[in-house]
Amino acid sequence: MKKRPQKPPKANIQPKFSKIQRLKRDKWLYVLLIPGLLYFIIFKYLPMWGIVIAFQDYSPFLGVFGSEWVGFENFIDFFKNPDFFRLLRNTFILAVLDLIFFFPAPIILALLLNELRLKAYKGIVQTFIYVPHFMSWVIIASITYIFFTTSGGVVNEIVASIYGKEINFLSSPEWFRPLIMGQIIWKESGWGTVIFLAALATVDREQYEAAIVDGAGRIRRLWHVTLPAVRSTIIVLLILRLGNFLDTGFQQIYLMTNSLNRGVADVFDTYVYFVGITQGAYSYSTAVGLFKSVVGVVLVLGANRLAKKMGQDGIF
Repeated sequence: MKKRPQKPPKANIQPKFSKIQRLKRDKWLYVLLIPGLLYFIIFKYLPMWGIVIAFQDYSPFLGVFGSEWVGFENFIDFFKNPDFFRLLRNTFILAVLDLIFFFPAPIILALLLNELRLKAYKGIVQTFIYVPHFMSWVIIASITYIFFTTSGGVVNEIVASIYGKEINFLSSPEWFRPLIMGQIIWKESGWGTVIFLAALATVDREQYEAAIVDGAGRIRRLWHVTLPAVRSTIIVLLILRLGNFLDTGFQQIYLMTNSLNRGVADVFDTYVYFVGITQGAYSYSTAVGLFKSVVGVVLVLGANRLAKKMGQDGIF
């Protein structure tokens, strides 16, 4: 008796939906998307129309449409300005120091926290290292002044007891950058561990158990299991950080700047404030800000392309 040929199983074909059907199906997801879209449209995209004044001799009395169009004249004046290379040097040095010292700090701190086994102790430590993030830069600068001032500062009293003389940390140009890096690391490192701890929480515990069976110590488990688990997160955050490479932060630098350390403290952010706000050179200061933004875009695109060539996931 001949067997009937069996029909091949039907492929699990997903029904196709039109754009309108998908919109109706996921309507509540799009509703949840509205606040985020409004934020970026109102505070990020709409203000971009002001970029046009970088190419004008802008006057508040004439407005954007009445001001004279000067093309790239503001950019040329900025590049020819003797302050350009000084500002570029100061900004670039702080940005590089930020990548070298601050960017790895949350990663190292997250790896150390991940090794803690007592949950109660881990929670207490996390609470203490998160607190500085919620302090304003005014408070941070005030604390720095209290500790490092020559008029009874705790640090200077210790230095004087050891070396017999005080060091003017706050007004000394060579101590400006170490103080800035110290402030950033103390204020933001704890908060920066949140993303890395979330990535570390997804690591399969069986990988650690297998590594222990193979005889791997704590350092080898850290190198071969933990770090590869957060590698993609590190790369994405590094690419995003490069987008703000020349953004050194206005408030912090402004609060720590004085007449004695201004030679190393002047950066693009403070320069835009002094020239644009106090001197009324709106077009010129907008050109400076646009230059920073263009550099950030180029760095993001270049870093993302490099990450793709190296086989890593980029941001797009």
